[in-house]
Amino acid sequence: MQVSVEKTSELSRKMTVSIPEDMIQEKMEVRFKSLAREVKIDGFRPGKVPVRVVKKLYAERVRGEITGDLIQSSYLDALKEQDLNPAGHPHIHPVEETTGFEYTAEFEIYPKISLDNVSSLEIKNPTATVQQADIDSMVAKLRDQKKEWKIVQRASAKRDQVTVHFLGVCEGEDFTEGKVENYSVEIGSGQMIPGFEDELIGLEAGANKAFSIGFPEEYGSKKLAGKTAEFEVDLIKVEEAVLPDIDAEFIKNYGVEDGTIESFNVDIKSNMERELTQGLKGKLKNAVMNALYEKIEVTVPNALIDQEVESMMKPYQENAKKQNMSLKDLDLPRNLFEEQAKRRVALGLILGEVIQKNEMKVDDAKVRTTLEYMAKNYDTPSDLIDWYYSDEKRLNEIKQMVLEEQTVEWIVSQAKMTDETVNFEDVMEKQANKQTN
Repeated sequence: MQVSVEKTSELSRKMTVSIPEDMIQEKMEVRFKSLAREVKIDGFRPGKVPVRVVKKLYAERVRGEITGDLIQSSYLDALKEQDLNPAGHPHIHPVEETTGFEYTAEFEIYPKISLDNVSSLEIKNPTATVQQADIDSMVAKLRDQKKEWKIVQRASAKRDQVTVHFLGVCEGEDFTEGKVENYSVEIGSGQMIPGFEDELIGLEAGANKAFSIGFPEEYGSKKLAGKTAEFEVDLIKVEEAVLPDIDAEFIKNYGVEDGTIESFNVDIKSNMERELTQGLKGKLKNAVMNALYEKIEVTVPNALIDQEVESMMKPYQENAKKQNMSLKDLDLPRNLFEEQAKRRVALGLILGEVIQKNEMKVDDAKVRTTLEYMAKNYDTPSDLIDWYYSDEKRLNEIKQMVLEEQTVEWIVSQAKMTDETVNFEDVMEKQANKQTN
């Protein structure tokens, strides 16, 4: 077997593999003898078919099978011989009119990554504490979650809840398919398109109003995105929020048995500090990833970007199937995912290089600690822990998460770190946005 490699770009390679005819013929002879014992041909007893007859009937098929097998085996041998690490699957092209068998394999290789710049990374380490104002804000949110609605005989205002019938028309098409009835909207909550809720302010029960609103350019429906629609609204009722008192009954509903505001605040602070710890960890990780992507140069193989784009599109495609939608109707252009896919692949390659260079292994003690932390809010924590340990696939997900945390810790230990004071609300709001985006 002869192998030659041509560098067609920084990462692209064209490898030519030549296999001598005598090797092919030798393997074909073995296959012919095997077929002679297996095939059934009229005029011959089973197992007694002459090899020359088998050759005449099956030569082309057997040669195709042999060369197919040789491509698989020789490709891997050639990669090993040339010390090449391909990224993605190769494009194989048999070469016609040649003695023996020859083919070319075109593929990309993994890039070489230098970690020399890690020590020069400048990363801000977020620090924060839970203040009394944060606790008061959380209590207000808990009260808001328990609010009840009371009908009022006045014009609607921001934070009121109104019940409406409405219909919408865009470019002559009734996109609400008739009137939507008894739809509740909390004014100012942002559940409707921008501007819609503002039009509901100052209306009393029985009012009718028509108005035009422009849909955002990035709206989910292509038919409506960036276009102006006409709405007609009938306001049915106006309700204002009634917040509960922070009394013993209210406090006990949140698991604080003595019902005192002091114990309630302690419990809330404890939960908030636990959330803050995770939030700060996530914020630091994000800062590390941003610094790596900006400062560590890496040429990303197109094959890996393609794979990541496919992976990112898959949930949308599966959801479309569940809704009996055509994939064409999804209107998901590739460029919506390419930049994020490139970032993910680049960071994955960089982190992989850190793990390999430092011969990092998963810390089993950290895996256990992580699971125990995750299980804290469960009635029987041991059940969740056992559930992960009972399935290797589930446990590997946690191990990968822990290994990534270990990698981030190593990068932090090498980089130039500067503490940055942030507030609780900023940390938690950004973490919530990250999870939903």
